[in-house]
Amino acid sequence: MQFLRQLDGLWWLLLTLTLLLLTERALHRQLQALFLLLTRREKVSLVIFSLLFLPGVFLHETSHYLSAWLLKVRTGRFSLIPSATADGRLQLGYVETESTDFFRDALIGIAPLILGGAIVAYLGLQRLQVLLLWEKLTGSDWSLFKQAMVDFYQQPDFWLWFYLIFAVSSTMLPSATDRKAWLPVLGITAGLVGVVILVGAGPWLQANLLPRLNDLFRGLALILAISLGVHLVILPPVWGLAKLVSRVTGLRVA
Repeated sequence: MQFLRQLDGLWWLLLTLTLLLLTERALHRQLQALFLLLTRREKVSLVIFSLLFLPGVFLHETSHYLSAWLLKVRTGRFSLIPSATADGRLQLGYVETESTDFFRDALIGIAPLILGGAIVAYLGLQRLQVLLLWEKLTGSDWSLFKQAMVDFYQQPDFWLWFYLIFAVSSTMLPSATDRKAWLPVLGITAGLVGVVILVGAGPWLQANLLPRLNDLFRGLALILAISLGVHLVILPPVWGLAKLVSRVTGLRVA
């Protein structure tokens, strides 16, 4: 039980990640449906959808490219042009990298989350001051609620930072291809931890490593919570607008 309490950040991380994935997928479906209903042309709606996330896609693929360069892994073609994959998914961009050892593959795969997470954290915490807003909203004086929201939206360049958080956080999570090398790394890490525990260093790990690891989990959970909040703000109006356009035009997107 003590072990579980020391890793409360992990549970927050898993919760925010699950909610973000569900919300992100729902929002992307509604956006694609809305653009298709408005344009009635699949290719045009695809271009609009891709342009909406272009800053995030550029950051995602650039992080792959730069991490591969730093790790001395050869790269091939680099593209920001959307295309459909064999399994029917939409691929907004890609960068080809040489297959190498699983450790470098794992680092290249996680690069978008590291860089994107850093940008989301900076924009959310420094530019938009979301923690200050949260403190006001969770305080005992509910009379400050309205003023806190007004102050939040009136921050300089608010909509620019809000949009960038949305675009970056929607594209920073590693794809299935990015995650393919994670399993061996996790397996080796788990094996090393098991050996350390067997030789009697478990108490040292619990006292020294777990608190730092938990702080990392909490930080990641905070970044995902900022991303989740932005998606939750956008999803209802997009869903409502898609329903309205569908009713007015009499068209539906399957």
